[in-house]
Amino acid sequence: MQGPSTRLYWRMALYIGAALAAFIALALTSVLLVASQELANYTATRHSTLGRQAADVLTARGPEGLARWLKTEAAVPDDVTVYVLDEHSRDILGRPLPEFYEKFVRKSVVGPRATVDDNYRPVRLAPQLVGPDGQLYAFLVLPNRISFFGNFTTTIGLLLAAALVIAVVAWLIARAFARPLGELQRVARELASGQTGARVPAELAARRDELGVLGKDFNSMAEQISRLISSRAQLMGELSHELRSPLARLQAALALAEHRRPMDPIERTRIEAEVQRLDSVIGDLLRFSRLDAAAPMSRRLLRIEELLRSLLQAEEIEAAPLGVRLEQGGDEGLTVVGDPDLLRSGFENILRNAIRYAPASTAVTVTARQRDATIEVAIEDRGPGVPTEYLERMFEPYVRVPEPGERAAGGKASGTGLGLAIARRVFAAHGGGVSAQLRDGGGLRVSVSLPAAQLT
Repeated sequence: MQGPSTRLYWRMALYIGAALAAFIALALTSVLLVASQELANYTATRHSTLGRQAADVLTARGPEGLARWLKTEAAVPDDVTVYVLDEHSRDILGRPLPEFYEKFVRKSVVGPRATVDDNYRPVRLAPQLVGPDGQLYAFLVLPNRISFFGNFTTTIGLLLAAALVIAVVAWLIARAFARPLGELQRVARELASGQTGARVPAELAARRDELGVLGKDFNSMAEQISRLISSRAQLMGELSHELRSPLARLQAALALAEHRRPMDPIERTRIEAEVQRLDSVIGDLLRFSRLDAAAPMSRRLLRIEELLRSLLQAEEIEAAPLGVRLEQGGDEGLTVVGDPDLLRSGFENILRNAIRYAPASTAVTVTARQRDATIEVAIEDRGPGVPTEYLERMFEPYVRVPEPGERAAGGKASGTGLGLAIARRVFAAHGGGVSAQLRDGGGLRVSVSLPAAQLT
């Protein structure tokens, strides 16, 4: 029994073999047709008058006179040679026949003695001339050169026929291989972009060759990935909820202990900071799990500059003590459709990063502009930036960019590594994206793109 690989091998071999056979058949047919057409033209049209003249000369002057006529008087075209052959296939001028024609001539063009009075018989390839004594001679006109390509029109026709064969075979190969591979590539890109429901079409997976097996394996892989992502999102969500309860009890116990016995201010501040950090981590985990599970979100028409203005006013409390100014610019009246809380959370994570790393007495600028059907929001700072290899990785979950002081020492970064990952998921859920570039003169530019609302 043939396996899938054998089937695909024989299918490809069949297409290639069919193409070669078609080319060979086309070439042989064209050569035969053109050559026979040219020979037919020589015998049927160009040389009939010359043959009749030779018959008259033979009748009037005999074989010797015919030989002299051929040498001196006959109007023989430049591209042909005229042979007059006796019954032994010898030319009356003593010239040897071309080797290519000799065997054919002996069997086909010289016949028996004449039995009728007509001295010219236009038969076969060579007309027959009848001498005064009844002896038959073959009047053979051979082209000096046969063109296998014919005239210009014939050449164009052959090229068009060859192009047609190539097009048909290419279409068959494209239908059998290129289209299925294109489908596989499309589904792979969808899966890579986070669309876990992407699957290979059923008609491709039903094929009984390697491509069909590959399609089935791809669907199995996609199902497994989808289950793993769903289980991970469920686990993270449940874990986040489970951690919230003991955290709340810990905060209550801390307040109760402080009420019963005052704590050292430094120790109390440290414990509260750690509890607050744990609460922030749990909150990030919970938000990320909801985004990862593609939870439903609200859709409202929003003015992007108003959302950003509200966010900048709220973050001014964090930026002012650090000596960082927050500046807003760009176009007015820009609208998007989305979840206001999620969009605010996405921009907030990026803005807080910029404020954190911006040097004192510098500004973090937020600019929104519309380009065609896309709204672009740029958040720029003059901080230390990030290493080039982190410009893309910084938006992946749990990837933490090393702190400026830790980079030289090879240390690890602090933080949960979820803030920017949450931002990317938020904007991707709204049909947009986020990227980062280093600024000239130092600093980082984070660009967010969102589809503009289509107002009718």
